[in-house]
Amino acid sequence: MKMIRHCVFVKFRNDVGVGEHKAIHADLEALRQVVDGMDAVKFSANVSPEPFARGFTHGFTIDFRDAAARDAYLVHEAHQRAGARLVAGLEGGTDGLMVFDLEI
Repeated sequence: MKMIRHCVFVKFRNDVGVGEHKAIHADLEALRQVVDGMDAVKFSANVSPEPFARGFTHGFTIDFRDAAARDAYLVHEAHQRAGARLVAGLEGGTDGLMVFDLEI
């Protein structure tokens, strides 16, 4: 059984401020209380000096015990609400989103 690191990269609209970024992070962090097997949540602005961000300004990772825990998170109604709030703040909605899961 391998852990899953769920990596999400986003392009926030310019009118979405730091307060909303923090609220979205708090929503994601709160999911740990209701999704079994969900572990660390890390959220940050992109601080890479490399010129390959392609407009993605922020990202977050969530570690899951296994793929089953990740799958439970994906369909959880609290995740659906948090995800909708996130997408509402992105350039082009889901066009401003990239998701990549790693086995670790």
